[in-house]
Amino acid sequence: MPQKHYSVTGMSCGHCVASITEEVGEVTGVREVAVDLAASTVTVYGTDLDDHLVRAAIVEAGHGVSGPVPA
Repeated sequence: MPQKHYSVTGMSCGHCVASITEEVGEVTGVREVAVDLAASTVTVYGTDLDDHLVRAAIVEAGHGVSGPVPA
């Protein structure tokens, strides 16, 4: 399954992980979201992923984002 990785700023707790997972999970085409709190990264799995919509969802969850970035 295709995947994209994003670097995220401002994550500090489990609530951050949950809010990002929820917001990004609602983006069309997203099948799975993996948030790595320690590495400050989000990996999104799915088809026809729209980078703009994924980044907007992360911002909506209250965090800064860059990417996609190389794995």
